[in-house]
Amino acid sequence: MKNAVLLTGSLIFYALGEPGYLVLLMVSVLANYGLGLNLGRSVRQKGKGKKQKKNEYDRKRKYLFAAAVAGNVGILVLFKAGAGEQGIPLGISFYTFQILSYLIDVYTGEQRRETSFVCLATYVTMFPQLVSGPIVGYEEVRGSLHGRKFTAAGLQDGLKVFTMGLAAKVLLADRLGLLWREVQVTGFESISTPLAWLAAAAYSLKIYFDFYGYSLMAIGLGRMLGFELPENFSTPYMACSVRDFYRRWHMTLGRWFRRYVYIPLGGNRRGELRTVCNLLVVWALTAVWHGGTANFLIWGMLLWLFIVLERQLCALGIDRIFRKGVFRAIPHLYLWAVIPVTWICFAVTDVTQLQIYLTRMFGMSEGIRVSAGDWAKALQNYWYLFAVGALGCTSALKKLFIRWKDSVLGTLLLVGLFWLCVWRLQVEGQNPFMYFKF
Repeated sequence: MKNAVLLTGSLIFYALGEPGYLVLLMVSVLANYGLGLNLGRSVRQKGKGKKQKKNEYDRKRKYLFAAAVAGNVGILVLFKAGAGEQGIPLGISFYTFQILSYLIDVYTGEQRRETSFVCLATYVTMFPQLVSGPIVGYEEVRGSLHGRKFTAAGLQDGLKVFTMGLAAKVLLADRLGLLWREVQVTGFESISTPLAWLAAAAYSLKIYFDFYGYSLMAIGLGRMLGFELPENFSTPYMACSVRDFYRRWHMTLGRWFRRYVYIPLGGNRRGELRTVCNLLVVWALTAVWHGGTANFLIWGMLLWLFIVLERQLCALGIDRIFRKGVFRAIPHLYLWAVIPVTWICFAVTDVTQLQIYLTRMFGMSEGIRVSAGDWAKALQNYWYLFAVGALGCTSALKKLFIRWKDSVLGTLLLVGLFWLCVWRLQVEGQNPFMYFKF
């Protein structure tokens, strides 16, 4: 009954946000439930021709698996390419990858098929992570789907985590996003080079706290319901390379590509050239997963290039220079210079506008009616948000939260933070999560 109630609530939740695509979601769940039953079916062959019958069954099963993957991926690509009149269905990128992970694991025998339709449907449609992740493997929640406890302690602990995620979204991401919006209204050709970098930094923090905030809210809601959802971020801006950054950023997506694309292609076990090609495939698919416009491909290929260059430098042993003394800061400075540039490629979907912005960042064009002091005014208005955002990028706030969340003072602060967020939402209105559109 817990699953039936959660499934019903999740479908109502989805219908409130995307009623036109609720049928698509349910057809997808129903079809893949049937596919999973057939892919995981074990057939005992008796009598003569046992080997031949088994080979025939395995061949049919292989064709069924190929059709299942092609069907799910095909629908996702169709909408990503802009075929849907109403736009991309809410959460389709996330629930498609969860369905694929389930089907692949059942086909390879890594987990048994789910015979309960309600359990599988609840896994796919579970509202805390339905629309923006984290991408959860079925093995991570199977036990909870078949037996979990709803407790007052879990409700309280989950609500505290939820509040931290809500604050990250409402008080940091949304406020920092105002600077990015101001720059867009001004026009990229009319901003100074310092403001271009400042706005890029603001967008970098905005997308982090927006998505990290959502992930924390999903984890908190899951804990309130009796589920332990996986962590999705691990202080990515404290990384020392682009490779390290994407091991810490959107970790469940990276895990999915590593497990179901990179390793099956051979990973790094077949020489450097093959590894580079495998990384190219992964980053090209990652780019397409985020969107069908050219800027996402530019973003993905730029990251692939940086990662390949970092691999070559590590192979030469150059990275050892930056592990001692004052040189240890250089990799972090390199990351903080590179990542904002890549996020601009991610944010600006019009390639012509992207070119203008990059030329302003690097002072390669004179600009039109540029105010020399625009960056100073922006810094005066937003410096405190940058300061809190910089602190939030470290592990300091997380450590303080863990230490104080169960104390009386910590609880009172979280209550105040929660109602402050509610007030800001009332004042500012709806400001959707960025990853809803992916």
